[in-house]
Formats: sequence, structure tokens, C-alpha cells
Amino acid sequence: MGSPDPLGVGILGAGPVTQAIHLPSLARLRNILEVRHIMDVDSAVAESVAARVGAKHSTSIDALLGDPDVDIVAICSPHQFHADQVIAACRAGKKAVLCEKPFAMSGEEAARISAVSAETGVPIIVGAMHTFDPGWLAAEANWGDLPENVHTIRSSIVLPPNARFEDFATEIITRPASGNPDYSDIEVIKNFLRGGIMGLAIHDLPLVRRFTPDFEDLEVLQARHVRPFGYVISLRSGRPGAGDRIIELRAAMNKTWKPEWVFEAISDDAALRVDFTPSYVQAGSAVATITRGTTSTIYGPFEHNGYEGEWRELAQLALGTKQPPSAESLINDLTFAIAIADATVDLAAAEHANSHAGARS
Repeated sequence: MGSPDPLGVGILGAGPVTQAIHLPSLARLRNILEVRHIMDVDSAVAESVAARVGAKHSTSIDALLGDPDVDIVAICSPHQFHADQVIAACRAGKKAVLCEKPFAMSGEEAARISAVSAETGVPIIVGAMHTFDPGWLAAEANWGDLPENVHTIRSSIVLPPNARFEDFATEIITRPASGNPDYSDIEVIKNFLRGGIMGLAIHDLPLVRRFTPDFEDLEVLQARHVRPFGYVISLRSGRPGAGDRIIELRAAMNKTWKPEWVFEAISDDAALRVDFTPSYVQAGSAVATITRGTTSTIYGPFEHNGYEGEWRELAQLALGTKQPPSAESLINDLTFAIAIADATVDLAAAEHANSHAGARS
């Protein structure tokens, strides 16, 4: 996979994810990838973070996209800018683009990105890191007919606030200020639920979709916000001739010390469990366990995690040694997430309205 000279990386946005996740991952891949340009709208942050890796810095997207030393662009800016920045990176003639999730906030934006990627030939991957984790890839290669027979799919996440792991990983320069949310306001709850799905659950939704490829008939059965940040969401997905599939999405971010991030898929005679490591502490790959009857087979841990895996994939895409994921797959993953988010907030709003109507009667 190597090349005579490392490929140059430019990063749009120098926040905590860049500082605590991407720079440490790239530091282990210096033989194939080199950070050459850091852009952030805060000039002090851009300069400080760039100095850690000996890169140029700027406050201008145009400066980064116009830098001939940048082959691969990583978009780590706020999500509302992702679509336009992905398109600009493609039009700038870069060799590959990584966009943090979500890469778009609507199906229309996703289709626009797909069209520009096809027009320019620039491959795009979305930073749902679990799909690049060697533990997950080993499960995918060995699960046999489980996707056809699964009846229950679970994503269960217990994490401390990001800041705790970010501070373990590196010295963070600035982070968004936290507020005091009004939990009695349904709009606050809806925003928390949508943010939880599009910001946290979205890491696992591409995994869920491997087991529910036809999701037009998705139904949300339960939607509950967990304070201070989390959710309990139950869904049913039916497929013609294949029976219902129950999907459970659970997350809690609180002061619990021990983190746990588990993905499960269960059929009548087989089960998959994938234990993922916390993102910010570079704790290695996931470990997958496939059980059939009384026999369990364990895959992993492997030498790197999903974040490093996505950077390895980007290098291969930029070098032309690997085919990019299909645009249709990326769009379907996004559409799936948006469908769940929309249905979840609609149910939460309806339940809130019913409870208040009952209180008034």
C-alpha cells in the first residue's frame, strides 16, 4: 500500500476530534500519510494544532483546498457545512475525501454530493469508524447466513462525557461551551434525540443496515430521551417474507466510569456480539464473538481500530489500489439515519402532546 512519499493530508476543522483522534491515528501512519495543512476559523487553534505536527495552518478553506501539498482532505467541521465542503474538495481535484458523520443532513444534499463525486471521480468515505474496524470486518467475513435470519439487533452505548476521554488523549485547545438545557421543552428533547441519532447512533446505523437492507417500513415503537444525553429507541423493521426485525438503540453518556459499546445481532440459532473500544483513547480494535449453538468463535483484538482503518482505506483510495464504497450505499446509510431521526422526534412530540393533554383534562 506504500508510496515513495507519504500522501499529504489537510484537515478542515481543528476541534477535539481532530486533536484527540485523527492526529494520533495519523501519527501511527507516517510512512503513508503526512499532515500538511490544518485549517480552523480560530487562527490561534489552527496555529497551535498545526504546530504539533509541523503543518501549515490557515483560517481559509480556499487556502487548504488550493494547497498542492494536500492530497486527501478530512472534513471535521460542524455538520451544517459538510455538504458544501465535500463538494468543494471534490471540485478542487483532491485524491480522496473523508467527511465526518453525517456527511449530509438531507437526501437532497447527499444526492448532490454523489453527483459531484461521480462527475469528478473523487472517492468519498464517511467517518462512521466502526465499519472500518478489523473486528467488525472479521465478523462480516464469518457470520454466514446471520443477516438473513436475524430477528433482534441491538446497539448499546455507555460512555462518560467526551471531554473525559479527550483530556486523556491530548491537551484540548477550546471546546464548545455547554449550557443548561430546559428538559421540559419538547423542542430541547427533540433536538437531543435527533442529535443523539445523527451524532452517536449513526456510528452503528450502517452496521444495523447490514441486517435491515429494506427499511421502507420502519416503525418506531418507543422513543425516550435519557438525561443528560442519551436515548432509548425501539424500532420494528419488516421485510416481505422474512418476518419482523426488532432494533434496539440505547445510549447513556454520564459519569459512569466503565465504558461499554456493544453491537449485537441475534437469530434463533446464532448470535453476533461486537465489543468496540472507546474512541478517544486509541484502545485497539473491536473484538467480535460469533456463537452458534454452544460454540463461540472470537475474532480479535487486532492491531488497529476503526479510525486508523478509515485512514488506511483513504490512502488506498487515493492511490487507486482499492474501489470506493458505492454512492448508493452511502446515501442509503444516511437516509436510514434520517428516517429513524424523523420518526423518533415525531413519536416523542406526539407522546409529549398526549401527556400534556391528559394533564389538562
